[in-house]
Amino acid sequence: MTTVSSDSADVASTSRALPLVCAVAQILTPFLPMIGFGRTIGEQSNAVRTLVTPAGWAFAIWGALYIGALVFALYQALPSQRDNPLLARLRGPAAGAFFGNALWAAYTQIAGLGVPSVAIILFTLLCLLKSYRILATWPIAFTAGERWCAVLPLTALASWLTVASIVNIAATLRAHGVYFGGETPIIAAAVVVLGGMIAAATLVAGRGCPPYALVFFWALSAIWSSGGQRSALVAIGVVVAALLVLIGTITGLRHGGFTHWFGRGVPRPTDGSRSQARA
Repeated sequence: MTTVSSDSADVASTSRALPLVCAVAQILTPFLPMIGFGRTIGEQSNAVRTLVTPAGWAFAIWGALYIGALVFALYQALPSQRDNPLLARLRGPAAGAFFGNALWAAYTQIAGLGVPSVAIILFTLLCLLKSYRILATWPIAFTAGERWCAVLPLTALASWLTVASIVNIAATLRAHGVYFGGETPIIAAAVVVLGGMIAAATLVAGRGCPPYALVFFWALSAIWSSGGQRSALVAIGVVVAALLVLIGTITGLRHGGFTHWFGRGVPRPTDGSRSQARA
């Protein structure tokens, strides 16, 4: 009995440590060029820019996303959150997403954008969409700590990775000789609209999650500032995508989103119902 309990405690400690290790790794990995490994992500991205690549200023959001990931990692590792059933469900996909970000940055800086980078970023997106689904379908009202330290950082990161995946695929196509720039603005515009459709569907299914919507609007404004200034078709695509995201947000919020995301949901459970939620 003692051995089993000790093993369980070790597994639990590892599961809480893993998101923290991966969150730190994703922050440190982009500095590899400073110690002589590869080229910066910005340099690699600029080499295969397309009309759907956001303006450079948009990538400043990574500072907030990194901080948010670290906040989540520290929060879920607190002794007071050890038995939190929501965080127990989120630890695995969050750690996978943070690891995916670190791996993508390492690969991209050393080898550039390509098919492997697409595979990595899609894996990362799948991990984040899993965490997004857990949060969107969670039947218990969020505490203030859960809302600020789990919901906000993970859904915002999921939104940015949705955009980043589309941009990465477009850049990879160009890197492999499929031109995706000024000569094919109609394709770029279609890709932006497709991204808007994906985001709108995610928002409808996810009860109009506000952080997800706001980050996606940020990305669209950056695409407008870049490709939208060079192509009227891309600008139109951004407007259509923004309208789709707005409709998806409103629809999701009207179907229980306000009570779900803003804290007037099912009351916090008793110890017995906590065990049911964990299951």
